[in-house]
Amino acid sequence: METQKIENIISNAEERLQTQFKALDKISLKCQEKVLSAFQKNRIALRHFNPTTGYGSDDEGRDALKRVYADVFRTDGACVSPSIVSGTHAIALALLSVLDRGDRVVSVTGLPYDTLQGVIDGDKFSLKSMGVAFDLVELKNGKVDYDGIKDYFKNNKPTMVYIQRSRGYEERESLSVYEIKKICDLVRSLGFDGCVFTDNCYGEFVEEAEPTEVGVDLVAGSLIKNVGGGIAPCGGYVAGKSKYIDMVEARLTCVTIAGEIGANPAGYQYYYQGLFMAPHVVNQALRCNMLIGVVMSDLGYETIPKAYDMPFDITRSVKFNDEKKLVDFIQSVQKVSPVDSYVTTMPSEMAGYTDKVVMAAGCFVQGSSIELSADAPIRPPYNAYIQGGLTYEHGKIAVKEILKNL
Repeated sequence: METQKIENIISNAEERLQTQFKALDKISLKCQEKVLSAFQKNRIALRHFNPTTGYGSDDEGRDALKRVYADVFRTDGACVSPSIVSGTHAIALALLSVLDRGDRVVSVTGLPYDTLQGVIDGDKFSLKSMGVAFDLVELKNGKVDYDGIKDYFKNNKPTMVYIQRSRGYEERESLSVYEIKKICDLVRSLGFDGCVFTDNCYGEFVEEAEPTEVGVDLVAGSLIKNVGGGIAPCGGYVAGKSKYIDMVEARLTCVTIAGEIGANPAGYQYYYQGLFMAPHVVNQALRCNMLIGVVMSDLGYETIPKAYDMPFDITRSVKFNDEKKLVDFIQSVQKVSPVDSYVTTMPSEMAGYTDKVVMAAGCFVQGSSIELSADAPIRPPYNAYIQGGLTYEHGKIAVKEILKNL
């Protein structure tokens, strides 16, 4: 495609997105105010950035960071640690901490993300091996089946209600905080008094409120996605009610220690700074998301969410119905990455996935999903999933490259 034509397509899309961009600015301002307030309330100072060694006893940086997260998410407590290695680990940690033999979980958003399926129904160390049952209320036409939830509760008394906010590799919309509130209100009206848990990956700061502000008891996520702002080098978090956070910290370390120790020789500056930057960075990622959505829709491709619809996480899918076009799209993103731009990414086996996966992830932080990246399982209908973008300008450059290749 010619350069001038590409420029015209992008400029035209931007003009049509001004209303949505203004709405995103309003959201990021509210979220920034919330984060800043948490920093000020907890009197964050330079000493909180200091590294610690050994046991990490009386680590002010670690303990203050947990309080800041708790205030941002409007919860009693939080566990924030570089020892949580991924979003999947954070979710598994929460599940394996809170649940016990004989408990029953119901996912009201269908089957969870690929990497969690072994946690649920694997061999050793899975929920199944612990004697925990995991039920599903399947989605209905890609939407939460509220009647199905009512029917389930007529005959079952689960210990936990599980909600996956992002769609993962499913062909559905991600859940808004409003819809998560509807789920919480419904199950409480049906007499449920257990834990409502939400996989919050890819959703932090996309809306003004978080799930824990509308009835969710416990959330978990990764620091190399939204909430780390593209600066946090690793880690994950779990935030929620104190009784659950106590369990999480006891399992992360051990019951006699819990959250009282745990050193970080690298220090905490990037964790604090990443959280502070996160509302703005998420704003940039969502702008990239919406530009890609409109441009690809203009070219006749089906995207989720639809063009001009406000997104509820930082991920967008583009359906190609063709393996080669899918791989070409992913390779275009890799080509404009700041790191490893010279690499030609190819489908390959990946831990935790049943299909081969092709991934563009030329990131400063390895595997960071808040940085512009794209991935896809090699299976029909050949959906590409693109997410992130530290700057809107980088997103525009990526769109130019994608259009040039198409």
